[in-house]
Amino acid sequence: MPLRVEHRDRVAVLTLDDVDRRNALTPELVGEIVAAVDAAEADDGVGALVVTGTPPAFCSGADVSSLAALGHPTRQPEVAGADASGGGRLQTVYDGFLRVYRSTLPTVAAVNGPAVGAGFNLALACDVRIAAPRARFEARFVRLGIHPGGGHAWLLERAVGPQAAAAIVMFGERIDGERACDLGLAWACVGDDGLLDESVALAARAAEAPAALQREVKATLRQAPWQPDFDTAVSTELERQVWSFEQGWFAPRR
Repeated sequence: MPLRVEHRDRVAVLTLDDVDRRNALTPELVGEIVAAVDAAEADDGVGALVVTGTPPAFCSGADVSSLAALGHPTRQPEVAGADASGGGRLQTVYDGFLRVYRSTLPTVAAVNGPAVGAGFNLALACDVRIAAPRARFEARFVRLGIHPGGGHAWLLERAVGPQAAAAIVMFGERIDGERACDLGLAWACVGDDGLLDESVALAARAAEAPAALQREVKATLRQAPWQPDFDTAVSTELERQVWSFEQGWFAPRR
């Protein structure tokens, strides 16, 4: 099984565990990620997710054989029932990190090593990233002779701004854990020994809140940059804040 799932109280930890491939996104691993996120969202005992990889890598990107097949149109898709077009086969690579991005649960990436290409996308798909000093964020798409995909440019530009995104994607800059914090790509840089514990502790704080409340808050944060004006943003938040009071969760604390 290329994915291990463990529960630490209300936090589900998803560990990519295919060391021989440096945790590359094979069709099997993508399917397990999708199933694990589905299961976590259906479990009332889970309030947040942490995604990480078995050292030394976080995720080395899409499986090389899957990418190589795209350069040979006569090869059959590796996933039964998949669209034989390049776009259809690429979508099967996207499915794993897009499922994390679309999760209604708070998500944390514990980036313990290289996060390359589609693996970089997997880290970007999480709400918060905690990086080890030896983390390495690398787009590598252009270096391989392909265009970025899976929403990479959109997610990266929102995380770090246009200049840093250009430096990473077009100019091939590799970003370590400390530099990632400087750029706002990571929330914190934590030593290897404490990385997972720190990530779980952060996720656990989010998991303390009612899942339905976090779902609405996450939706509001995702929509905020696209609100047409401030008054609309206030109106949206008013509606959802009134809803939250009606749920009976409000408990003033000293």
